[in-house]
Amino acid sequence: MPIVDKLIKRFHGRIVNFVEFPSFTFGKELQLHVLEIKANAPFRSPEIFEETMQNALETLESFLNRNYQAYLLGTGMHPLLKLEEARVWPHRHRKIYWELDKLFNLKQHGWLNIQSFHLNLPYSKEENGILLHNLLAYLCAYVPAISASSPIFEGAVGSNVDNRLYFYKINQAAVPSITGDVVPEYVTSFDQYRKTIIWQYSQDLAKLGAGKTILFKEWINSRGVIFRFDRAALEVRVMDEQECIKSDVALSCFIRAALRGLISEKTMLPPHRLLVQDFNAIVVGGLNAPVSHPKGKTARQVCQHLCRLAFENATAEERKYLWIVKKRIEEGNLSELIRNRVLQRAQKTSFEEAILDVYLTLIKCLADNRPYF
Repeated sequence: MPIVDKLIKRFHGRIVNFVEFPSFTFGKELQLHVLEIKANAPFRSPEIFEETMQNALETLESFLNRNYQAYLLGTGMHPLLKLEEARVWPHRHRKIYWELDKLFNLKQHGWLNIQSFHLNLPYSKEENGILLHNLLAYLCAYVPAISASSPIFEGAVGSNVDNRLYFYKINQAAVPSITGDVVPEYVTSFDQYRKTIIWQYSQDLAKLGAGKTILFKEWINSRGVIFRFDRAALEVRVMDEQECIKSDVALSCFIRAALRGLISEKTMLPPHRLLVQDFNAIVVGGLNAPVSHPKGKTARQVCQHLCRLAFENATAEERKYLWIVKKRIEEGNLSELIRNRVLQRAQKTSFEEAILDVYLTLIKCLADNRPYF
């Protein structure tokens, strides 16, 4: 239902971009059927992350149920949404979307039907930030094998395990420098990053007649990991939204602990072109994708190595969530699981009914904060 502006007005009394609570904020996204929920400050622990965001979700879920008989749905793509049914936010900041539409045509799945989980990781100084960026570039080639949750769109099974990332790769094809290869290039300094990435795509946008609203903006960068200099953090954008908050927390614990492991082992970074090659294979094939990595011939084997590394370097609190990641690697990511359940259910009913059956369960998983296995 494209009602986020109506929901905000009913909740807040007038239409604003975001409504702030003491510990969380909710508000608009580009699409009128998508709500963004974000923290007001960094979380001190995984448990506080889970408690805060689940409280936010329950607050909004209750309001939606009561006023609109509507529900919240997780995952990376809406399985039944038709592009003509989607609406773009028409209020404040709409100029940004007008600019983007003029350049790229927003009537694409890569704009109107994608939901991702953004994880922000702080850095203390430039040297630390560059190290984390390059290690996250390495990780983000393989994380989608675990985090994919977008098997179905427009009522049909897509040809990729991670269909969200497939569309994400091509939605700004007119200016390739914005997205790059999704897997970020390794960088050596903030200055180099600004000159070779932000400056480059801004120049390319300007040549196409882009306005000042989107020029020289760090958030226009659409790689899978970007610097957010405004908050001294690295933002990981490569993960599909999961089915519940607990699963989002599990992914964040996995990335944090795996990073510590890569740092402690002084991991040698593979050539960027190999990461891109593996990433593209994983978008299509998920955990079964063939990869070029010293720790395994498939994405599953590489992810098992990274999971062991994460367990060895996790805090006691983080380990409480890592079982979810381990089970995803063993039994299949959410996308693979959803696809298999829908196809199984479709043997006894229509395909649309099978989709509804599985996704109604996922709606309940989100409300109950229960992983889907």
